[in-house]
Amino acid sequence: MSSRTKHLAAIGLMLAFAAPPAHAQGGQAAPPSSKAVVMKGRAPVNEKVLDVKLPKPTEGDLANGIHLIVLEDHRAPQVTFQLLIPGAGGYFDASSSIGLASATAAMMREGTATRSTTQISEQLETMSSNVNVGTGMTSLDATVSGSALTENLDKLFDLASDILLHPTFPDEELAKYKTRTKTGLNQNRSFPGFLVQELFQRVMYGDDPASRLLMTPEQLDKVSRAAMVEFHKAKYVPDHAAIAFAGDISYDRAKLLVESKLGAWKKSGAALVAAKDPPAIGPAKVWLVDRPSSVQTNFIVGTQAIERTNPDYNVLEVMNSVVGGGPTGRLFIHLREEKGYTYGAYSGLSAGRYRGTWSAQTDVRSDVTEPALKDLLGELVAIRDTTVPAKELQDRKRSLVAGFALSLESPQQVLNYYVTSWIYKLPADYWDKYPQRVMGVTAVQVQAAARKYLDPARVQIVAVGDGKKVEEILRKFGKLEVYDTEGKKVIGVVP
Repeated sequence: MSSRTKHLAAIGLMLAFAAPPAHAQGGQAAPPSSKAVVMKGRAPVNEKVLDVKLPKPTEGDLANGIHLIVLEDHRAPQVTFQLLIPGAGGYFDASSSIGLASATAAMMREGTATRSTTQISEQLETMSSNVNVGTGMTSLDATVSGSALTENLDKLFDLASDILLHPTFPDEELAKYKTRTKTGLNQNRSFPGFLVQELFQRVMYGDDPASRLLMTPEQLDKVSRAAMVEFHKAKYVPDHAAIAFAGDISYDRAKLLVESKLGAWKKSGAALVAAKDPPAIGPAKVWLVDRPSSVQTNFIVGTQAIERTNPDYNVLEVMNSVVGGGPTGRLFIHLREEKGYTYGAYSGLSAGRYRGTWSAQTDVRSDVTEPALKDLLGELVAIRDTTVPAKELQDRKRSLVAGFALSLESPQQVLNYYVTSWIYKLPADYWDKYPQRVMGVTAVQVQAAARKYLDPARVQIVAVGDGKKVEEILRKFGKLEVYDTEGKKVIGVVP
């Protein structure tokens, strides 16, 4: 399953992106970095493109609609599984019940008709196993996952099935859940990283369900046991679900296990509800959360990008790697190694079943807000206006392929690739050909993708910082909107 996760990203508006006049008043964007990182040594490089043929899982459909995927690997006596339930994610929460899906998933482990939350925890500890139920605020699916030694798998799956099919959502445990969750929700507003991500999501998606980051304390208060019972009954159905196993298990044994424990899980006949692309983003703009006394400015600069099945996905992967893919990306080298503005600067591509985002993110001292932002935007200008040098492009592509190759050591990660294939209906040989697709990306394609998706007329700058120190600086980069730390729009200039 692809994450969506966390790291759920960000980007912004541009000063001299050869953009509309509103951006011109801030002066020229910084030229691309000309300094080079000194390499202390080089390992020999094999120029041959990685040729892989992933072990193939066995797949089939069960009578109640569950799609079964099994990847056998008997090198260790351990089995992991993950069950995906489309339609049970937070993305589908009604506007009047935001957070219900997340609360339902979290509460399912807190008691069943035959087990208390204490008994569930004790049984898991005795088996040295785990079971988790979860979803995200923008997830389309809920997941039930677990891991156990082979000898404990039957017991673990019996427990997991009980949690899935017979949760009771005890009122006493719900009260505890609300108390501990509300504490965290209130604390989040003191963290600039949360504030910048929250505003970025709103800027990217408006009122679309994809804009949700976390529920509010007020929304949490509305969650009731009755609402969770009804949500579970309506959404936790097998019609479009998939369950995937990896490890020391055969397809026949997995099928027997699932049919014996989940055979009573009956189809509901509900249609699969698809996600919709969010509304197109508006014109380029600067957005500030005024956080008095902040000693740094947190930035997310980004724009809407693509969905996972877009043909440009691998090209954007490579482009992203060049700009901000780890400590060898341009942003890290320029903003940290050369200028010393920050501890780190990165970019990321988020693409799922609806249009996602591309974003760059960094945190800098307040006194270098202006030059740091100019330099960040300058790197976006450079990737648009200049083709990537051959050696740099080759190194970044090889880095992506090397990371992929290392991931193949984990049976669970290989299984995740096939779950991704199931979700997005990818070709059977999609992962076998991944290295060839990445290594086949050209500098011309990278530049064309940057010009297409990093449109300066749509790139947004989102910042969190002390308004007294940075508001007038940010106004140099375009039209500015200011919010307080509670997410409310501020009228007028920060005093």
